[in-house]
Amino acid sequence: MFNLQRKTAVITGGGSGIGQAIATLFAAQGARVFILELNKSTADETVKIIEAAGGKATAFAVNVADQDQLKKTVSVISQEAGRIDILVNSAGISHIGKLETTSPEDMDRIFQVNIKGVYNSMYAVIHQMKKQGGGVILNLASVASGLGLSDRFAYSMSKGAVMSMTLSVAKDYIKDNIRCNSISPARVHTAFVDNFLAKNYPGQETEMFDKLSKTQPIGRMGRPDEIAALALYLCSDEASFVTGTDYPIDGGFIKLNT
Repeated sequence: MFNLQRKTAVITGGGSGIGQAIATLFAAQGARVFILELNKSTADETVKIIEAAGGKATAFAVNVADQDQLKKTVSVISQEAGRIDILVNSAGISHIGKLETTSPEDMDRIFQVNIKGVYNSMYAVIHQMKKQGGGVILNLASVASGLGLSDRFAYSMSKGAVMSMTLSVAKDYIKDNIRCNSISPARVHTAFVDNFLAKNYPGQETEMFDKLSKTQPIGRMGRPDEIAALALYLCSDEASFVTGTDYPIDGGFIKLNT
């Protein structure tokens, strides 16, 4: 089950965190993985991990906010691999602030990466997927898509847009055999969390980590590999009956906190 042999997967933001976990798992399951990452050095590190385990991966330095750059990169991948079976939109950035502390520059930055970046990536692959007779798109949304989280005004806006785009693409391309779903994680322990705590709570990292962990009823943060496992299912043939759906993976955050 969940075999990705002879499948080509394009993963944005695959150089770290959840994106890296997805890239390494997909490669382990047989996919040929193409990592699109703003920071080429981190993407290269993921490639090394994959190749050391016997998998196949290639890294590209790409700014997902640049549609022309994305289209050219996807064209190169399509020519080299012959097809694009899977697109995972994992690239994204965060922002902490409520309405009055969100500047126009903050808003534009979030829009360019979290919304336009997802749009650009889907736009770049959709023609190839239609031409080859199908494909799978998976977008990383968030529990913030449908909840009011404190100090997450711009971020929540962007993830709500990701969920809406997911539903629209699923509806519009269902007859082209293209499935589109999203995943909505709660807090996941990545380097971003550690860096955030070190920057904002120096000397209190352990205390604040424990506090943030307990906001999930299950009592801890998620792990990137747990998100990757759900991504594998949704992008595999075993999920061929699943489209137009958002999957919370949140340690009970949505249902058990309300």
